[in-house]
Amino acid sequence: MTRVRLRKIESFIALSLCSLAAFAGIFWLFFILGDVIVHGASALRLELFTNDPAPPGIEGGGLRNAFVGQLLITFFATIIGVPLGVLGGTFLAEYARGKRIAKLISILSDIMVSVPSIVVGTFVYAVLVKPVGHFNGWAGAVALAIIMIPVVLRTTEDMLRLVPWTLREAAFALGAPYYRVITQVVYRGAAAGIFTGVLLSIARVAGETAPLLFTSFNNSFFSINMNEPISSLTATIFQYAMGPYDDWHSQAWAASLVITLFILLVTILGRMIIKMRYGGK
Repeated sequence: MTRVRLRKIESFIALSLCSLAAFAGIFWLFFILGDVIVHGASALRLELFTNDPAPPGIEGGGLRNAFVGQLLITFFATIIGVPLGVLGGTFLAEYARGKRIAKLISILSDIMVSVPSIVVGTFVYAVLVKPVGHFNGWAGAVALAIIMIPVVLRTTEDMLRLVPWTLREAAFALGAPYYRVITQVVYRGAAAGIFTGVLLSIARVAGETAPLLFTSFNNSFFSINMNEPISSLTATIFQYAMGPYDDWHSQAWAASLVITLFILLVTILGRMIIKMRYGGK
């Protein structure tokens, strides 16, 4: 009887500590979200998306250049990172299945996911910025793509491994070559999971600032030339938050709210896709 009571006390203590930790995390999450919403919603206006920045010290203006620059950098990062990640995950799950190289690459991918983004930024700076002699948008896109690749690779590998091998054998029995089995059978079975990984990787890089400070830097003027420094929303938020003007601070809060809502929508979309595809199983 004493042992049973002792176990109940230990269980109660463990459950209490876990619940306390969970509530502490949820509290700060809602506190940060609430703070961003309160400060950002009051500064949201149409001019923020349609006007370019006003000169320092003058109220008004917007962040059109930053929104367009962020979209360009993220778009090209997706174009570069997603195909490489999907092909890498396909190689690990299909062609290197059970081999040591697959384990090695998987471990390196897990390490890359945890590497601080500023390390990626300094690497791309040394490779693509310093040799050229100036910051440029392509370097920023490559930096974000490097961050995206491990996420897409690991997600693709895991999703392809979940597709039963019997489906492949059935396609082989019909005389289909391996590449057609992958593209027409395996990819279709894992499409929802791969797409979710792509969305999560986009959400992962949407709020990155450090890599862009070392690569695309920033630009106070509207520009879509990726060969030159280009503005980005995250770098502009950093600049405005550190600035001395109240109007800059308001615009930084509004931009932070936009990024937060974007990441939230992407995450919800990914969850909905998983639920629609696998919810009934």
